[in-house]
Amino acid sequence: MAAVLAAAGGEKASAGSLTYGSNIYQSIGVRPIINCKGTYTIISGSLSLPEVKRAMEEAGRHYVQMDELMEGVGKRLAELTGADWGIVTAGCAAAMTHITAASLVGTDIERMQQLPALHDLKSEVVIPAYSRNVYDHAIRMLGVKIVEVHDAGQLEGVFNDRTTLAYVLAGPGDDGPLGTAAIAAVARKRGVPVLVDAAAEDLTIPNIHLQRGATVVAYSGGKCMRGPQCAGLALGDKNLLQAAWANSAPHHAFGRSLKVGKEEIMGMLAAVEMWTRRDHKAEQAQWQAWLDGISARVTKVDSVTTKIQQPDSLSNNAPTLVIEWDAARTGITGQEVHQLMLDTEPRIILEGGSGSRPHQMASSVAIMPYMMMPGDDKIVADRLYALLSKPPKFEDPIEPSGAPAKVEGRWDVVVEYKRGSARHALTFEQNDGVLTGTHQGEIVSGDLKGSVLGNQLRAHASHPIEGTVLEFGFLGTVEGDHMSGTVNLGEYGSAKFTAERHKYA
Repeated sequence: MAAVLAAAGGEKASAGSLTYGSNIYQSIGVRPIINCKGTYTIISGSLSLPEVKRAMEEAGRHYVQMDELMEGVGKRLAELTGADWGIVTAGCAAAMTHITAASLVGTDIERMQQLPALHDLKSEVVIPAYSRNVYDHAIRMLGVKIVEVHDAGQLEGVFNDRTTLAYVLAGPGDDGPLGTAAIAAVARKRGVPVLVDAAAEDLTIPNIHLQRGATVVAYSGGKCMRGPQCAGLALGDKNLLQAAWANSAPHHAFGRSLKVGKEEIMGMLAAVEMWTRRDHKAEQAQWQAWLDGISARVTKVDSVTTKIQQPDSLSNNAPTLVIEWDAARTGITGQEVHQLMLDTEPRIILEGGSGSRPHQMASSVAIMPYMMMPGDDKIVADRLYALLSKPPKFEDPIEPSGAPAKVEGRWDVVVEYKRGSARHALTFEQNDGVLTGTHQGEIVSGDLKGSVLGNQLRAHASHPIEGTVLEFGFLGTVEGDHMSGTVNLGEYGSAKFTAERHKYA
């Protein structure tokens, strides 16, 4: 989170006492954002519908027995969606955890208390390799063994007497040879449930994933459905979902910490009710009209062109406007536009920005209207036009001079995280100012690439681990056999590092 906040730029307003009203965030020194990026949790997903807010407020005025509440909500969700049953959870990831727990122990109260100790339980989860992702940690947190399948020929063999669950990430590949239908056909023969993670997708009725053979499908409530941010939705087999509920709060089981309150439950139900009533074609038309208006405004600037990219999946299912230009003519790059939109008022976050000086002046930014509100389009159009037509003055970065420092060989590195430290190693091969080599962490290792300009070193390594990729971006100053600087850790912020040239015996 720190990295994202740092990347957002700008200084925080001075914090004061909390005030209620349109300036609630500003009153504590936090700057709200106009969202032209989409449904990302780090920028708080979506804005809940008015009907959702009303449902949550009314739900908070009464006490209710939680099992009775979920029974009533489950029945209503089934009526609305055509699924066998439904439950509300504390987000899509919580649904994944509860469903995994249910697949492991069902509602056996003795085994429920043992989790995450697995003992003699069936505890392997089959996941097609393309479906590995940062969110499958919600499954792994129960200590299960992940079994990856890479091609259709392996499919029959990866299911065995130890398999408890199969998981598929909805999206590209979901209808392919290792998609839901193929996985479900094999899983069904072994009595293994299939969970589809459709977090950011549109809710389809009848449900496309259940039709393909999934046992249950999980959604984020605070994304396209514009329900509560900390709510999720799981639809499908009644027996499995009721077991998932038993493994979650208010019950004293592994999922107790993933509590969903009565306010979120009723807000989520209201969001699904509204999903069945919303005019989705009109929403698509409105998004297109907003993008057309922005395009008409910015293309008045010399060299600026635009194009529309249509969605290719049910996630963030809206057109995207790509704005392109030659920064050598306009005087501002896509990265500079992206950063200025975040740094200044009104604060706007775009889907992306490319182009950097002095060597990559072909530039672009992208606008995703999925979570924009009425009136945002005019603000965004005016701000982009102002920056592209009369940009502030930018200077090319000053590059260090002098011969590249000699860094070839191994360096012993200490990375000082904000809490804790670790010993790493960097091994460089050097061709003038170009670096290749390896980065060895305490767990991960792999290739790195970088450069040396004068005594300034840049090196970057990306390491796959489980469902994610860890990024290490080293920026340091070389002084003989010593080096020090910072490490960019992507979404995890930054760290400091010091390094000593390895002394071979």
